[in-house]
Amino acid sequence: MAVLLREDLETWQRLNVTAFLVSGLGTHVPEVIGEPYEDADAVGYLPMFRQPVLVFESTKETLTAAHARVLSRALPRAVFTSDLFTTGNDRDNRAAVRAVPTAELDLVGLAVYGPKNAVDKVLKGARMHP
Repeated sequence: MAVLLREDLETWQRLNVTAFLVSGLGTHVPEVIGEPYEDADAVGYLPMFRQPVLVFESTKETLTAAHARVLSRALPRAVFTSDLFTTGNDRDNRAAVRAVPTAELDLVGLAVYGPKNAVDKVLKGARMHP
């Protein structure tokens, strides 16, 4: 599981985009979700991902190329566009993405899930987030 962020985002934007993107993977690929947690007092907590989420950053051009590669490999993916910073709800978010042709999406983030070698190929040219 990996997230690729555009390198020019503000810190709050990086965190927000990452949270939104991984939520999409968790709903579409349920096997990435582990079992619920419980503390010693039997207080329950929600399950989380079973594996780490690797976070990368790149230029806009590398992100665009990664998007094309993830589409060609048909891997589970989630996108976040710059337009989503101006919307305030899920309905408007979906409408903002739907209004733009694939090749013209102003991507600021991409999440992908799949075999390590396939994800590595998608993320070619990206670097680990500092």
